[in-house]
Amino acid sequence: MPARNDALKDRLSHVREIEISVTGRNSGRTISIPVWFVLEGERLYLLPVQGSDTQWYKNALKNPTIRIDARGAEAKLQAVRITDAKEVSSVVEKFRTKYGPGDVKKYYSKFDVAVLAQMS
Repeated sequence: MPARNDALKDRLSHVREIEISVTGRNSGRTISIPVWFVLEGERLYLLPVQGSDTQWYKNALKNPTIRIDARGAEAKLQAVRITDAKEVSSVVEKFRTKYGPGDVKKYYSKFDVAVLAQMS
């Protein structure tokens, strides 16, 4: 298992975007969407582009088990919502550092929540 985790972390360090899969809260179907992320140690941060109005975020609230795919390296993770304003702000800063303040401003419209997908 550790080898798989190392391979995933290695892949995450080389890509700018991953695909997450969530279970639809009404349909029960698997829904996949490309997202940006920030990896810090064992912590994988996700920032919904429309904050708490983002559909994949609403789905993850109902079923917090999500799957990530970084160009073939996959993992099942538990999504933990972050609603504390200071913590959300910290995640937003991490995204600005990685992707640039201009792109974060261009693509993200609401900063009221973030998600921690714990790597195990």
